[in-house]
Amino acid sequence: MTLTIGHISYINCAPFFHYLQQCGFDGRIVGGVPSELNRRLACGDLDLSPSSSFEYAHNWRNYLLLPGQSISASGPVKSVLLFTSRPIEELEGEPIALTGESATSVNLLQILLREFYGHKEVNCRVPAVPVEEVLAEGGAALLIGDRALRAATKLGRTQRVYDLAELWHRHTGLPFVFALWILRRDAACRDPQGVRSLLGQLAASRKRALADLQTLAANTPERKWMGEGELIDYWRAMSYDLDGSHIEGLRLFFALAVKYGLLAEIPEIHFFS
Repeated sequence: MTLTIGHISYINCAPFFHYLQQCGFDGRIVGGVPSELNRRLACGDLDLSPSSSFEYAHNWRNYLLLPGQSISASGPVKSVLLFTSRPIEELEGEPIALTGESATSVNLLQILLREFYGHKEVNCRVPAVPVEEVLAEGGAALLIGDRALRAATKLGRTQRVYDLAELWHRHTGLPFVFALWILRRDAACRDPQGVRSLLGQLAASRKRALADLQTLAANTPERKWMGEGELIDYWRAMSYDLDGSHIEGLRLFFALAVKYGLLAEIPEIHFFS
């Protein structure tokens, strides 16, 4: 049997995937933005994927988590950014444009504004035009992934930029877990040995990539617009672990999501073993 896994089409996933096939993975890899992979994982098109932590919370009874693996940050993440011409304290009720690419980041923004900045009304929406056009006209917008990295390089002098992971860490002292390696329970039952093999392959790919970020950057196409040094700094800002502090941050995020009606219940956290 072979596994079908999702691949978030952002630079932050490179340490997981760049050497994965060289480390022995021979299954199918399907690319997409987080919201697309969430949908495909939920309907069974994928066996497992690095997917939004909010997707796990939403459908946790159908899933297990791969231990020790995440896409997180303890401080600035550099690619989940709120752009605005006004201070964040003044955004009460103001429209904030979204790309629709990520459930986790949108809900994190809502929680930050409500819990830590006291906003009663948060007006997030997907506009009819590209978010970059909203920014160019002076509006507020949330961008994630490579689009956020690109927008940050073009930041105008009148714009402010808020890194959501940095805000979370400032107010909670905890890492923020953007994505988890989520495994469908039925896939775990169908091919447990394949999942165990993938765990070893992911660990080997990640170890090889992080041990030599210079080589990884030199072989990443985005170096042409981002620069190798910036790529290396970006990967170093990430955390790919999932330890006790990450779980604590995850539980707090889920609890606050329930508090503000974004989730119906606090999910249980179950790992593949």
